[in-house]
Amino acid sequence: MVKVHIARAGRAGPGLYRAHVGYLQRDGVDREGEGGVLYDRDNEGISPRDFLERSEQDRHQFRIIVSPEGGARMGDFKQATRDLMARMEADTGRRLDWIAVDHHNTGHPHTHIVVRGRDARMKDVVIARDYLTHGLREAAEDLVTQRLGPRRALEVAETRQKQVDQDRWTGLDREIENLIDGSVFEPGDASSSGERFSRSLQIARARHLQTLGLAEPAGAVAWRMKPGWQEQLKRRGRRGDIIRTLAAEFGERKKHIQFVQDRDADATPIQGVVKAYGAEDELRDTRYMLVEDFDGGIWHVPAGAIDPTSRPSRGAVVELSRASALARASDTAIARVADETGGVWSEDLHARHDPGSKPAYRLSLKRRLEALRRAGIGERLASGEWRIDETFIERAAEYEARRSGGVKLTVLSWLSPEAQIERMGETWIDGLSETDAERCIELGNLQMRRQAWLREQDVLQAGQANLSDEQRIRLRALDLKQNSDAIAARSNRTAVDLANGDRLHGRLEGHVDLAAGRMAVIGNAKEFALVPWRSALGRQTDRELTLKRTASGIGWTVGNGRSKGIFR
Repeated sequence: MVKVHIARAGRAGPGLYRAHVGYLQRDGVDREGEGGVLYDRDNEGISPRDFLERSEQDRHQFRIIVSPEGGARMGDFKQATRDLMARMEADTGRRLDWIAVDHHNTGHPHTHIVVRGRDARMKDVVIARDYLTHGLREAAEDLVTQRLGPRRALEVAETRQKQVDQDRWTGLDREIENLIDGSVFEPGDASSSGERFSRSLQIARARHLQTLGLAEPAGAVAWRMKPGWQEQLKRRGRRGDIIRTLAAEFGERKKHIQFVQDRDADATPIQGVVKAYGAEDELRDTRYMLVEDFDGGIWHVPAGAIDPTSRPSRGAVVELSRASALARASDTAIARVADETGGVWSEDLHARHDPGSKPAYRLSLKRRLEALRRAGIGERLASGEWRIDETFIERAAEYEARRSGGVKLTVLSWLSPEAQIERMGETWIDGLSETDAERCIELGNLQMRRQAWLREQDVLQAGQANLSDEQRIRLRALDLKQNSDAIAARSNRTAVDLANGDRLHGRLEGHVDLAAGRMAVIGNAKEFALVPWRSALGRQTDRELTLKRTASGIGWTVGNGRSKGIFR
C-alpha cells in the first residue's frame, strides 16, 4: 500500500510542517514503544531541526506512507526506504531532500516519508500525478518483490479468502461493485477454476454483507445492495482501526468505546474529560479525540468536530452533542440577496442590495460559495454569477453538519478537574449545581473537594455552598492578575488594560489558560495584553495584530488591516 498527500503550508505557515514531523516522532511508534527514529539517505537518529529550517519557505511538501504486505518479514525498513527514494529520484530526474521514520505501532508496519517541496537546487518540485498515484506504487512493489520474492498463487488466494468476513472495504467489495447492475449484484457464470474460485468468494462476501445489513437477497444467487453500502463499510473499517489502536491506552475498556455520532439528535449532551488523541489520517494530520465521561464511559469524537488549531489538551473538560444542521450567517446573507434577485448572487448584486457591506466581506462570501460548489452546492454561471436555488440553505446546513462528523464539541474548561480544585479563580466546578452533584458521584466528589479548599482559603464562609456573584468577579480578576503578572515578570514588559479608543499593535504570541477560559497573549517589545480567545485566532499565531477598544468590545485586525473580529 502506498499513499501520497501533498501538504500546502497556506495560512498555517511552517508550523504545519513542524507539527507533522513532531507527530511522526511521537512515543510508542517503534518496536520498543519509544519515539520514532528519523533517518535520511545517509544517517540515522537525525534531528529534524535542519530539515525543518530548510523547509520553512517551501510552498508544499510530499507526504508518503509505504506499507508492504508481509512487512514483518522485511526486518529493518531503512535500506528498503533508501532504495525506494533512490528509484524515485531516478524516475523524476531530481535529487530530493527527504526524511523518514518507521512505525511499528499497528498490525501493519509502515514507513512515513516526508519530501521537501524544493530540490537540492532550490527549485520547486513538481511530480506528475500519474507517478504519485501509480508509478511510485509500482516502484515499491518491485523493490519488495526483490526482497521477498514474487507472491505465490497460494498467498494471493489466502489474502482474498481472508477478505470474505472482514468488516471493512476490501478488494472483493470492489469486484462486487464493478458487477452491480442498478443496485443488484449477481455473479456471472464461471468456466475456469480461477473464475469459479473468484465467484465463490464473491458469493461468500455478499452473504457476509447480508449479515451486516448492507445487502438483501434478490434471487437465488443475487443480492440487492443497500444505498450507501460502500461508505458504511469504509466507516466500519475506520472504527475497527480506531478500536484496535487503543489497547495500550485503555486495555480491555477499548471494547466499550462508543461513538457520539450514533446517538439520537435529541440525546442529552455528554460532559467529560479529554483522555487521548489518535490519528484519523496520518497524512493530513487529522486527529480523533477520546473523551471519558464522568460515569466512566469512553466516547470517540471525529476529527471534523475538532478545531485543529485550538485542540483542547488532555484533561480539559468538554461537552459533546449532536451537531445541529444550521447554515452559517454568510449562507443566510447569500440566500437573502438571491431571494431578491431571482435566485442569482454576485459581489455586485450583493453590494447593490447591501450597500453597507465591505469588499472584503463580499469576497469572503464568494470564497464560501467556491467551497460549497466543490461539495456540489450552488452553481457558478458563465457570467461569473452564482445560481442559488431554494434548497441552498438546507443543503449548506447539512454540509456543515457533515464536516463536523455530526458532532458539536464545546470546551467547558481548558483546565483539568484536578487543576481546578486548588485554583484561585472561578472554575467550571464552581458552576456545578446540586442536581449535577446528586446525579453523578464523580461530579459530587469534585464539588465537595473544591468547596473544602475554598473554605480553607476563607473564600467560602461556614455554611456557604456556592460563590456569590461578587466572589466570582473577584476570583476572575485575581486569576487574570496573577497570570498577567507572571507574563510581565518573565518578559520584563508592562501589561496594559485598553480603555475606550486605545490601540495596541503586536504579535499573537500564544495563549494562557485561566480558570474561567482561554486568553490570547498579544504583545510587542514593551507591553502586552490578554484578551479572550476566539477560535479564529488559531491560524494567526506569530502574526501581527492590532487591537482597538471600542464601545462594543476589543476589535482586532491582522497585519494587512483587514478586520477579523471582536473580543467581548
